[in-house]
Amino acid sequence: MSDTRTASINLRYEDIELGMQFQSAEHTVTPADIAGFADVTRDHHPLHLDDAYARSRGFPAVIAHGLFGLSLMEGLKSELKLYEETSVASLGWDEVHFKAPVVAGDRLRVRFQFVEKRPTRNPARGIVIEALDLINQRNEVVTEARHTSLILTRQPDHDAS
Repeated sequence: MSDTRTASINLRYEDIELGMQFQSAEHTVTPADIAGFADVTRDHHPLHLDDAYARSRGFPAVIAHGLFGLSLMEGLKSELKLYEETSVASLGWDEVHFKAPVVAGDRLRVRFQFVEKRPTRNPARGIVIEALDLINQRNEVVTEARHTSLILTRQPDHDAS
């Protein structure tokens, strides 16, 4: 695929083929990322901010919030600009599993594929389901999930009001 950071692909429902796969660029997690997420979410549990506490619980250092990883999955996927102008809404996340801790210094990327799609009652919109993995620099899946998106079809959108 071409460099998707500078141009939108704008996939529509009809463009989605089951099994299509994409992979994002990497993001290196920093201590500031973890602390900033703690501040934004007001989740200041010591596992995320106190290195000695995290180590006392068997982790190598403070760990990122599980929801940090899930949020990063969405952000890295969004950078691909697959639905930059064709996304209507996120309909939810399912089957989310935090499989391994994320620590500062981890280099994470998202790999995903389209696994389901179905039309809606509105012919201008369709539903697609992605199976996503957040993968670290050791090629370990640290978070896995399924995401459901509502995207435009090639039909005119008469329901824009």
